[in-house]
Amino acid sequence: MKQVVKVLSLLIVATLAFSVPAFAKKQRVVFGGGPAGGTFQTVANAIQIYGPIKAMDAYSIKAQSSAGSLENLRKLNSGKMHIGTVYSGQVYLGANGMLKNDPKKYTDVRAVNFLYGAPAQLIIKKGSGIKSTLDLVGKKVGIGAAGSGAFANSELFFGHLGIWDKIERNAMGYNDAAAAFGNNQLDAFWLFTAFPSGSVIMAAQTNDIDLIDLSADAEASGFYKKFPYFSKRTIPAGTYKGVDNDTPSFQDSAILVANKDVSDDLIYNILATIYTDEGLAHMFSQKKTFKAMSIKSGVDGIVTPMHPGAIKFWKEKGIL
Repeated sequence: MKQVVKVLSLLIVATLAFSVPAFAKKQRVVFGGGPAGGTFQTVANAIQIYGPIKAMDAYSIKAQSSAGSLENLRKLNSGKMHIGTVYSGQVYLGANGMLKNDPKKYTDVRAVNFLYGAPAQLIIKKGSGIKSTLDLVGKKVGIGAAGSGAFANSELFFGHLGIWDKIERNAMGYNDAAAAFGNNQLDAFWLFTAFPSGSVIMAAQTNDIDLIDLSADAEASGFYKKFPYFSKRTIPAGTYKGVDNDTPSFQDSAILVANKDVSDDLIYNILATIYTDEGLAHMFSQKKTFKAMSIKSGVDGIVTPMHPGAIKFWKEKGIL
């Protein structure tokens, strides 16, 4: 009898051992995206909805909208977000206490992978008389939402050119800026995102738009020398309706980052899931911008320490 009880007890224990994980609550992982109309939010949504990501046993990825790059950096550093998209240059500036009006060092953020190159874009109306960035003096300009990478980089660039305090600044998201531009409430609006941007496409439907050559102003002012993480980038002719010439600009790299205490296994498994033929095809189906993602480009633009889970993955792929 005792032997039977012992066997039954063992069977019950074994059954529970297999049953508990099926009912165990998944750990909620907050993925910092961005404002409506921006590519940051598309990144978060695309990864959140991908079937193999949703099927992970231990984790539940939840996309969370935000103002953008700087808000994500700060929340990732504090642990209020676990994973998110931030511009590589701002991870660098934050880690070194070099952010504008913010001497704090954000040292608990680790790079995971390159996503895409994000170029600056300055949208104007043809016939406006605005020929260069310096012509924005006295004009009403949408500069991106407060707390976003677009806002921070507009302050960086316009401040470097000496016109930050000479323009009528309007802090707003891309979609709101495009609408205000169409209603003649703005003379120009600035974006720092992948192209083609849905907001610019929207503006071009009802306005005869043009783009400003930003690289010429950057080159002439020594911007590239002072901020070497920016690189030159051309927005091809035909990207937007009515813009029939190539437009030189500059870009930073949008990268995926994580808090340093996020599980190595989670980061490794996300990369191993996304960087398959099927995973990359899914990303591309969400936005053509993600065509820039590949094993070969996996660590492009990263100039700060990487997460151990990412290091393991990229070493296995022969990239590190």
